[in-house]
Amino acid sequence: MNREDGKFTRRDFLKTTGTVVAGATVASGAVGSLAGKALAAVEPPELPIEKGAVLKVLRWSPFVKSDGEWWEKNTRKWEEVTGCKVITEYVSWEDVRPKAAMEASVGAGHDIVSGWHDDPHIYPDKLLDVTDICEYLGKKYGGWESVCFKYGMKNGRWIAVPMGAPGQQIVYRKSWVNEAGYEKVPGDVEGFIKLCKKLKSMGHPVGFAMGHAVGDGNNWVHTWLWSFGAMTVDKDGNVAINSPETRNALEAMKDLYDNAMISGVASWLDPHNNKAYLANQISLTNNGISIYYAAKAKFPDIAEDTYHASLPIGPVGRPTELHLFNQAFIFKHTKFPNAAKHYLMFMLEKDQCGPWTNAMRGYVTPALKAYRNLPVWTEDPKHTPYRDCVKNMLWNGYAGPIGPASAAVMAEYIVVDLFANYCARGVSMKKAIEEAEKAIARYYKT
Repeated sequence: MNREDGKFTRRDFLKTTGTVVAGATVASGAVGSLAGKALAAVEPPELPIEKGAVLKVLRWSPFVKSDGEWWEKNTRKWEEVTGCKVITEYVSWEDVRPKAAMEASVGAGHDIVSGWHDDPHIYPDKLLDVTDICEYLGKKYGGWESVCFKYGMKNGRWIAVPMGAPGQQIVYRKSWVNEAGYEKVPGDVEGFIKLCKKLKSMGHPVGFAMGHAVGDGNNWVHTWLWSFGAMTVDKDGNVAINSPETRNALEAMKDLYDNAMISGVASWLDPHNNKAYLANQISLTNNGISIYYAAKAKFPDIAEDTYHASLPIGPVGRPTELHLFNQAFIFKHTKFPNAAKHYLMFMLEKDQCGPWTNAMRGYVTPALKAYRNLPVWTEDPKHTPYRDCVKNMLWNGYAGPIGPASAAVMAEYIVVDLFANYCARGVSMKKAIEEAEKAIARYYKT
């Protein structure tokens, strides 16, 4: 549909979103199916695409090869049907936030950013309102998971499009867990610690990053902290880390660290647990499904013995998971607002999002509920625990407001250091909590 006259009609637009209306007939793209589930018949918003639009996109580098391949394939597909162009710059996960913040400050640079967590809430006034496409996608695909409203909305409007989460769960060696007397990994923290201690006593320690690991460290300690009912700040943004619940969380992690973990985890970054697991040095860790497929490629015996379980639930009695949450947002300085919105909407339609997610083997868990029904989640039972990562998520900065303060506390690894200081560095519990309390308060000053 690369029109020589440069015009992009409403009928052309409807074709690109999978919705073509002819008289009273709605094509199968609008009332389609997703693994047998009917989709709602929803007409997309009108977005006349700017002639000759060239979109510059800033995105995190794919960790899984098929992620990048299908992202590019879907992008080329959008270019073909619109006659426009996309230039994507891939940078490391850590570099997305500072680069995007600089561009927001100067009002120039990329049109679209595929960023993390609460990034959009650092500069919401710099972002384009995307309420129209988010409401359309939510209505068509069964609604957004609940955490998306916290991350994607500000003052009643959508400022970002939730793309999903490269989720993490417990990755473990089933044969060793069985040898320890367990059929599977216990779902509660108390049982989980007992299993891990037994594994180490058999020569198979566990390992969890307590260094400045963007994903593995932050996800692990926040999930653990919240599972005991502790939090950095309360719902009003008051610092709340100094609590009995925090002390209980620290004591339990200390028990795990002293009696079940391999040495050296206090300096682990994101790659370390992958390497240790694939080298048979640890029996259990938290990671994405990518480690399973890395094992399949090079260590088939380890892959066969690798299984996954949900992150353990603490005394609060419900999932309290944190995962890397990916959001796409559009700067107001873009010259092509309609093209930018259409591109993001197009990428989350079933004809693009479904194959992308399936090809990644669920490495990124989508944020739209209908995509829980994709074949990838059940074709291999080892994928299934990753299906509900976004459903089970809390937000960064829970239970307080999202904004520059929550972003800074995570960026400074304050919660990670709290656990590492007490568990591994000989800092007393009292001092470790006091240091964390002061650090958090610096960012949540009223």
